[in-house]
Amino acid sequence: MLKEKGLLGNIGVQVVIAMCVGTLVGAMMGHSASMFAPLGSIFIHLIKMLVIPLVAVAIISGAAGLGSSHSAGKVGFATLGFFGFTSAVAVALALFMGEVFQPGMGVDLTGVEGLFSNVYADKGDLPSFWATVLGMIPTNVFQSLNEANILQILVFCLFFGIALSKLEKDRRDPLINGVNAIVDAMVWMINVVMKIAPLGVFGLMADAVGTFGFSALMVVFKLFLVYVGAILIYGFVFYPLMIKVFSKTSPVKFLSVMKKPQAVALSTASSMATLPVTMEACEEELGVKNSTASFVLPLGATINMSGNAIYYGLVAIFFAQMFNIDLGMSAYLAIIVTSTLGAVGQAGVPGPSFLVVAVLLSAGIPIEGLPLLFALDRIFDMIRTALNITGDAACAVIINDMVSKDPSHAAEEKVQNA
Repeated sequence: MLKEKGLLGNIGVQVVIAMCVGTLVGAMMGHSASMFAPLGSIFIHLIKMLVIPLVAVAIISGAAGLGSSHSAGKVGFATLGFFGFTSAVAVALALFMGEVFQPGMGVDLTGVEGLFSNVYADKGDLPSFWATVLGMIPTNVFQSLNEANILQILVFCLFFGIALSKLEKDRRDPLINGVNAIVDAMVWMINVVMKIAPLGVFGLMADAVGTFGFSALMVVFKLFLVYVGAILIYGFVFYPLMIKVFSKTSPVKFLSVMKKPQAVALSTASSMATLPVTMEACEEELGVKNSTASFVLPLGATINMSGNAIYYGLVAIFFAQMFNIDLGMSAYLAIIVTSTLGAVGQAGVPGPSFLVVAVLLSAGIPIEGLPLLFALDRIFDMIRTALNITGDAACAVIINDMVSKDPSHAAEEKVQNA
């Protein structure tokens, strides 16, 4: 996977340069910079083209690898528990930092009032629990594939992968080998698309800055700084601490290995597009078994969104402070619950996140200022994606150690090696 080590060694630098140049071009050209928007659109469309088939075959492969293991149920519950816990802690950290640094206090809205809009008010409805459960079960899997319904695809592919694992060995192995071959082909396609990542990032930044201008950027600049601080704490303190406590892997080695996937995540702003690079890092450099990585990482790319959870919590605090709204304990609880559920439901593809609307509405915070965030949405998206895939990898490392210590797993290993 991604054999071009030279590209991987420089892609982070290329993306940063592309962002800076795109920002400069957007500032100089203004609305005319929208002429570069197709570069970003082409890049995003190519990424989205590969997302659905990649996650489908990767989950089938992972579920098939785990399905015949006695550890499958434990792995599933532990993975979901990890994702839910880390998302909730992420929101709590965001609320704490928002109250300490107060990014929304004293914000000067002069010159950007025209960006205020209530057009997104109808996008904030969260479905009930049973509606969510029913919504995860596809009635027509081909329709789910066509509509890119990630959660429905996830459910079907998990079920199908486990079913494959229950077949006789002579019937099962050729099918699983075929699925793995498709994964390899998808990885090759991702590698090719990644070569134009800097061009895509340049087009996206030039268009965003040219459309919104520096005045809009400066309004949310303090929010952005606090957000980056929370991301750094979570990615370089919290996750390495969990690695130290719950696994045998060195946190220093973990952070060193994750530089490559994080660079790809920054350029694509897509957990799904980064999936093959994250899998390579976990399997080849962190020692995670393929069956564990193929299950945990695609699942994480779909539902593990700690970076999004931090974003939701900080945005809620930002607008509450900007509109001088005092939040009580019930509002904080509403933000934590809604942000955690919203993060789980956020698909791992790039684009503006309207789930923040639900978070704001749950705490009674006005949403008219939401368009203010769109000027920096691409940068927010890139940074939170880098944290998301770091959390996926941390979970895979921890779950892999947990499975390795399982006596039943050790017995299975002896049978397979005999």
